[in-house]
Amino acid sequence: MLRKTYDWMLRIAGRPSAPYVMGAVSFAESSFFPIPPDVMLVPMALARPDRAWFYAALCTVTSVAGGLVGYAIGALLYDSVGKWLFQLYGLEAGAEAFRAAYNQYGAWIILLKGFTPIPYKLVTITSGFAGYDLLAFTVLSIITRGARFAVLAALLGRYGGPIKLLLDRHLGAVTAILAVFIIGGFAAIKFLY
Repeated sequence: MLRKTYDWMLRIAGRPSAPYVMGAVSFAESSFFPIPPDVMLVPMALARPDRAWFYAALCTVTSVAGGLVGYAIGALLYDSVGKWLFQLYGLEAGAEAFRAAYNQYGAWIILLKGFTPIPYKLVTITSGFAGYDLLAFTVLSIITRGARFAVLAALLGRYGGPIKLLLDRHLGAVTAILAVFIIGGFAAIKFLY
């Protein structure tokens, strides 16, 4: 099934609708969706290395836009939607501690967590919940999300052939390693709370 999904992603990369789908995933991931856009960005950039930087820019713009929705959820809807999302990820008990940390470390929290596999939606919602400055949040989101996707574009642009060969030969192992990083991100957030 994993191989079929990967091959489907490579095929869809050439379709005119592919960037729209990836943009929608990137937007949704920053506010409520659990799957990161990397699952589309990587195969699409491998299939079309000439467009890797465009895909990275698109992910950045849509991720920041989705982050603003996450911020709004935290600022306006925390008592309903925000709490539900925190409960879904098992993090409700630590929300107040995370909110207090924003008073001292808000910029670093946004920069570091926006670049890691820790779910960015938790940062966006908590930023709104904590009342973090919206302009600063937006600028920091552009920096951190832009850097994350730019690193991927640079790696895929420079080493796309060997990366594709590695994925073609060892897709299961690479996926398992990525899953460990993502699960590690969730575990780290739970530990920090």
